Amino acid sequence: MSATAVARAMEAVPRHRFVPDVALHVPEPEGPPLLIDRRADPEGWWQAVRSASPIVTQLDDGRADLRTAKGGYTSSCSAPATVAHLLRLLDAAPGNRVLEIGTGTGWTAALLSHLVGAANVTSIEIDPAVAADAARRLGDGPRLIVGDGAYGCPERAPYDRVHVTCGVRTVPYAWIEQTRPGGAIVAPYCPGFGAGHALRLTVMPGGTAAGRFSGGAHYMMMRSQRPAELGPWRREDALEFRTPVDPRTLAYAPLGADLAVSALTGLRTSVYQEDDFYRMWVIGGPDEWAAASWQPHRDDYEVYRFGDRDVWAEAVNAYFTWVSWGEPGHERFGMTVTPEEQRVWLDEATRVIG
Repeated sequence: MSATAVARAMEAVPRHRFVPDVALHVPEPEGPPLLIDRRADPEGWWQAVRSASPIVTQLDDGRADLRTAKGGYTSSCSAPATVAHLLRLLDAAPGNRVLEIGTGTGWTAALLSHLVGAANVTSIEIDPAVAADAARRLGDGPRLIVGDGAYGCPERAPYDRVHVTCGVRTVPYAWIEQTRPGGAIVAPYCPGFGAGHALRLTVMPGGTAAGRFSGGAHYMMMRSQRPAELGPWRREDALEFRTPVDPRTLAYAPLGADLAVSALTGLRTSVYQEDDFYRMWVIGGPDEWAAASWQPHRDDYEVYRFGDRDVWAEAVNAYFTWVSWGEPGHERFGMTVTPEEQRVWLDEATRVIG
């Protein structure tokens, strides 16, 4: 689908129709969210909605009040540039049958309806309250279903396109089963190490799918694939050591490095940053993780490791393996999904790295 067609759809279906009166504007990925309230500050609300930033519409699966701005982000109206990028990758044509995973506010479902026709769009949302709000905004538009999108919607299959608006670590095979050969699946692949990645898979005859990565796309995780929280710990139980590797070298690495490290190790990361302090967690599981801290004017950096697995060394070694390959960019990586597994590869499907 051309950039022009997507741009026209976004003009015809403006984002402000799908942003609630009270929400959180997130101007920076790691910055604090800002409360927007259409009634109390209409100008601020409009500025946020017209911005290039995502708008968070739910915290902690609805358990936390948005006005407190405290809690995990669990639903949003995504950044317009990211929405446009994924729609261009989807390359849907009028009349294509599209399955959307994650209705959210309903904005993308409305854009898809404009592009292919509302009768051809099926959208699944796992949260009943979020789904109800989207239904009110969409009216008599696409087919809306409350359920777990990991299972797709077989009764409406086969689909020409599957458009995913939540992060996945593992591509559910049901999506491939429900997509006709030659159809495409576009999803934010978020294995957890660094940033997320836009992935476009083409479904092949015989029940496999293969494709490449195309830029960043960091989304909230599908609920069934959220990582486990870290287990209880005491500092005295940690192995303490120092590393000459600045943790920001891994944390600020390009998308290609993130893909390589995640494929080679299966590790994920989390970060905390303030003016003169930066901490990066490298996590293998609830009881296997390490935290490396950067502070200015240091010759080496403090690391605390929990569990028997040396996750810090694994991540560092995988990063320098990527360097030894010539620091390939993300566009050189791809993925193949079969009924049994998914494989990340470099340059060609036979060069599997994880």
